[in-house]
Amino acid sequence: MSTQVVRPAGAGHETLYVLLLCLLIVTVAGSVVAWRHESSEVTSVAAHQLDARRDLNAAEQGIYADLRVTLDEILLLREESAALPQPAQLAEEGFAPFAQDASSVSRGNHAWQLLGEQAYLGLSPSPEVAGSFLLRIGDQPDVWLNRNPGASVPADLDDAALNQSGWQQVIAQFDAGVTRQHRH
Repeated sequence: MSTQVVRPAGAGHETLYVLLLCLLIVTVAGSVVAWRHESSEVTSVAAHQLDARRDLNAAEQGIYADLRVTLDEILLLREESAALPQPAQLAEEGFAPFAQDASSVSRGNHAWQLLGEQAYLGLSPSPEVAGSFLLRIGDQPDVWLNRNPGASVPADLDDAALNQSGWQQVIAQFDAGVTRQHRH
């Protein structure tokens, strides 16, 4: 008996077509990934600034968020009475971080005061928990932080003077990586 090997017709062509199809799929997938790729660059901040999301601890982030929210109420109260409300008034109305409650104690127990009609200063007796905060009220309200244990009332409220006396401006950046940040 003789054995005869019968090869399928076009087996080499089938293999070639499957390989070409795989190459096409990989090429299309690669181009889609390259086209939809988002840059992972992190916007840097100046030396006199802190990023609210990356550079503040949890207590400081809470105080910063409270100040930004309460700022709207402060501006409304200023419109009504033509003067900035006193920290005691804000505390009585329950506005964080001015109100003295368990949250304010756990976040550094800041002592708030109004500096003229220009700013609110919250000095922290526990800078290791949260630094001292300064909320400047002006055309562009902003928040500054000083983590030095001896932080005191600043003599001048302009950027250069604050920076020289250890204050850093807190800024909020919202880039594509806000929810996709990976620290390694």
